[in-house]
Amino acid sequence: MQIQPNERDKIAVWFSSGLSVREIGRRLGRHHTVIGRELKRNRGNSNYVAIHAQRLSNQRKSKTNKTHPQKQPWVYSYVLEKLREGWSPEQISGRLKLDNGKPIIHWETIYRWIYDDNHKDRKLWEYLPRKQKKRHKKYGRKVTKVRIPNRVSIHLRDKRIEQRLDYGHWEGDSIIGRQTKSKVIHTEVERKTRYLSAKVINSKSSLDTIKAQRQIFNKLPALTVTLDNGTEFVRHHQLRLMGIKTYFADPYCSGQRGTNENTNGLIRRYLPKKTSFENLTQEDLNDIVWEINNRPKKVLQFSTPFEALQKELKVKGGAFGM
Repeated sequence: MQIQPNERDKIAVWFSSGLSVREIGRRLGRHHTVIGRELKRNRGNSNYVAIHAQRLSNQRKSKTNKTHPQKQPWVYSYVLEKLREGWSPEQISGRLKLDNGKPIIHWETIYRWIYDDNHKDRKLWEYLPRKQKKRHKKYGRKVTKVRIPNRVSIHLRDKRIEQRLDYGHWEGDSIIGRQTKSKVIHTEVERKTRYLSAKVINSKSSLDTIKAQRQIFNKLPALTVTLDNGTEFVRHHQLRLMGIKTYFADPYCSGQRGTNENTNGLIRRYLPKKTSFENLTQEDLNDIVWEINNRPKKVLQFSTPFEALQKELKVKGGAFGM
């Protein structure tokens, strides 16, 4: 039998007068663990107040009979639809909160539903971004240390850039397919908006790479670009002629370009490692980039990179840098 309001009044008086939990339980005809649990759950910062304790109890009781959010048909349909589109549980949860003005379902609830033993035969984990049965630590790939003329270290970059306060600071990299001497994807990601622009180029050569960068930054404003130490960036001085400052991360420190590394990981969901890029077209890549740029991100309060870019450039409609 649950603690009643009149019992809470007595508990408050006796507890404040210094009676022990065991003595209060004896007087009420309750086991001392029941009294201890009541004090632990409904006690305030210091004292036990009967009215406050009753309010907390009523709040918990009101929640007990509510339908689990995953059992609501529209929530179930929305979650399943967005999982199939490649959204993570956290993105789904955050976007539901943004669209409805209140929390609807927690991402951990979605994870538990996916990994529930009763759903094993459905293999819902295959809808997750990395399609893994268990969560694993992520490690960025190592970069190659080479001599780059006029290389400027990332440690000389303005500290304000690290805070992501201003638009126009990008991170660049290359994604290689199965054949090392074949088509390559060059990616540029804007640090504040997380907006992605990518180009399919014929090789990882510095000539093809700088051509792709010039195409991207002729459409989108850029103040700085932070790169790794790959040989494809030896012509970075041509970006400086466009008024774009270039900086280079430390060797084997991919985390210094975390925004780009993370976004490249999103592309890898569509084009896993050892995938050949030989038949990959720019149109195919544009479709992938569009999906990534129109998927909500927690770091953007569950707005999309495209929406963030529109806000920064104050442009309505249209697509940029695809």
